[in-house]
Amino acid sequence: MRRHLALLCVSASLLTACGLVPGTGGTDRHTVTVWLMKDSASQDFLDRFAEDFERDHPNLDLDVRIQEWTGIGEKVQTALEGDGEDGPDVIEVGNTQVPRYVDGNRLLDLTLESVTKWGKDEWLPGLADPGQRRFHQYGIPWYAANRVVIYRKDLFEQAGVTAPPRTREEWLSVTEKLNSDGNQGIYLAGQDWYTLAGFVWDEGGDLATESGGRWVGALDTPAALRGMEFYRRLQSLGEGPVDADEEHPPQAGVFAGGKVAQIVAVPGLAQAVVRQNPGLADKLGFFPVPGKTEARPGTVFIGGSDLVVPRNTDQREGAIDVVAALTGAEWNTDLARTMNYVPNKAKLASAVAGEDGVAAMAAGAAQGRATPSTPEWAAVEADNPIKAYMTKVLGGADPATEARRASRSITKALTVSVG
Repeated sequence: MRRHLALLCVSASLLTACGLVPGTGGTDRHTVTVWLMKDSASQDFLDRFAEDFERDHPNLDLDVRIQEWTGIGEKVQTALEGDGEDGPDVIEVGNTQVPRYVDGNRLLDLTLESVTKWGKDEWLPGLADPGQRRFHQYGIPWYAANRVVIYRKDLFEQAGVTAPPRTREEWLSVTEKLNSDGNQGIYLAGQDWYTLAGFVWDEGGDLATESGGRWVGALDTPAALRGMEFYRRLQSLGEGPVDADEEHPPQAGVFAGGKVAQIVAVPGLAQAVVRQNPGLADKLGFFPVPGKTEARPGTVFIGGSDLVVPRNTDQREGAIDVVAALTGAEWNTDLARTMNYVPNKAKLASAVAGEDGVAAMAAGAAQGRATPSTPEWAAVEADNPIKAYMTKVLGGADPATEARRASRSITKALTVSVG
């Protein structure tokens, strides 16, 4: 990927043009080092982008280095704390990881560029909000992915359901119809807390809230309890285990068994289903998680990546140019089509309209949100009290009592982490 100066200037006759001979007045070339995560972009996309970018920026070379997700947090922290020499100039990070890296004032503040050039107000909130701290933008949205409903078109037809549901109450009614003839209307594991979060947000609640710089758990609010009640009603229409999450057992395998009408998952999971049961290849469809009304889809947890620039970069302008190009409309929609992602702006969703699963994902992404924007949230997920809360409520315990207990645990985790 990297176009080394030594390879560009392969003969003495080219030395003057490359500006390597003192006194010639040639233009110096600089390298912008970019860390991207494994499988975020195809090699073909990266090759095309690098060629186009370097053609438009003749004094810059790109050095793209692919990183593994395992252990990336510590690696990024080390890079941000270094002197910048031989370190990355642009880094891809998970959208919910940005708050962790903002602490310590080690990321470049890109607010000015965001407001004046990049259309900040048009970004998907679920990508943009975690990249912001006190109205300053550090993480620039790159791409998104979120859950949709993957369903069996043939089972819907057999049950007399002619169109996917568009409201939550209709979803319950349809799922109850599907829950017959030995089929599960839906397979929803009891500890699928990301899906629960969407229902909580739809009701106007949250997992945790901030006041005066202090975060506290919020599962015990009336709005959050309404979200849990809807989850309970929906989950009861299938046989998902109340004491496990969607990976135990993997729900792709359960769905592939042929007796499940719906699951809530990212569209890409359909590929795993078909690999295990090729007979379902033409029987799977997708629709956005329904909302409370037909006016808009339900709120969903949105994952994805932002791009950040370390403060210690010695290629500030070049790094900003890379971020501008990767997150701009041309290359952002190219990436979305290439990798089946959601673009970083709702108005760009038409770029993926031809792919049913991605189109459903894009519709939901417009309502997407992320986990509470605090670096301490990782402490909550490490020993997640939300999962235990869900299991207890689905097992018949009093929701209000368990919600208060879970909220106290969330508050304690955040407070201990801060301290």
